[in-house]
Amino acid sequence: MRVLGVDPGLTRCGVGVVEGVPGRTCTLVAYYVIYTDPQDELSTRLLHLDRNLTDLVAEHSPESVAVERVFSQHNVRTVMGTAQAGAVAVLAAARAGLPVQMYTPSEVKAAVTGSGQADKAQMTAMVTRLLRLSEPPRPADAADALALAICHVWRGGTRSKFAAAQAKGRIR
Repeated sequence: MRVLGVDPGLTRCGVGVVEGVPGRTCTLVAYYVIYTDPQDELSTRLLHLDRNLTDLVAEHSPESVAVERVFSQHNVRTVMGTAQAGAVAVLAAARAGLPVQMYTPSEVKAAVTGSGQADKAQMTAMVTRLLRLSEPPRPADAADALALAICHVWRGGTRSKFAAAQAKGRIR
């Protein structure tokens, strides 16, 4: 399964692509950070994200897309930008006909490190180890996007199999 993970952000949007199957080590395909200029109009920034995400989906042909689910933050302006960037990622996937799964930060942390309370350094260290990289992916937005993709391979694949079995009437 090839998964494109998106750590949404309006200024920095992390994108990571991995291949793998549940229960096995994933393989790095690529990672990126899409930057937008905070001085630009919101519409220009969102269009830039959309074009780049659409290009990356077309280039890497993922089977599904995993996006970080926005959760409550104290800074409303930050959460709005993150939500808008996340919506652009969902739209780019939908336009390509791809299934999208959203994960909270604690779900991703638990899947990748075993603890839903892991900090950024722990997450980056585990992504580096799990993908057998010689150095950590930088910036942290890229590592977070790769963690989302890994989480989806491990958890989403199981969810998909469960849903397929349910659809065939094997599980109720």
